[in-house]
Amino acid sequence: MNDGIRAREVRVIDEDGSQLGIMSLRDARRIAEEKNLDLVNVAPTAKPPVCRVMDYGKFKYEQSKKEKEARKNQRVIELKEIRMTPNIDEHDFQVKLKNVVKFLSEGDKVKITVRFRGREITHASIGQQLLTKMAQAAGDQAVVERMPRLEGRHMIMILAPKQQSV
Repeated sequence: MNDGIRAREVRVIDEDGSQLGIMSLRDARRIAEEKNLDLVNVAPTAKPPVCRVMDYGKFKYEQSKKEKEARKNQRVIELKEIRMTPNIDEHDFQVKLKNVVKFLSEGDKVKITVRFRGREITHASIGQQLLTKMAQAAGDQAVVERMPRLEGRHMIMILAPKQQSV
């Protein structure tokens, strides 16, 4: 901006967006001073650099407003976790399923963990069937992002929400 620009010639754009052409930096600064505005380097990597005559304070304010609006509209996807054991009762499974569907409808990913205790690890296929059953039950809202995999004494599967078509 203004004295911080280090180029001999610059392409100048007026405050209304019209091009004034390529001119020396001194002439561009003089034009900006006559209008009581700033000379701002908007494309420093271009040949020659592109400078715009504008009110820098107003420009920064508008930019911060746009960033704030963008942050307000974006949503952070969280990873929710549901834990269960291989010998879970049917009603408990349905309660867990209801929570999985709720998390997916809110747009969050769900990590479903089956924890094996003691000798239960020898029947890992039961955990596999349980996770497959969960994926099928939540199938209309979920996509399996990571298939069931045994990691130590835990079998883990990750479900992601399906993308809604507009």
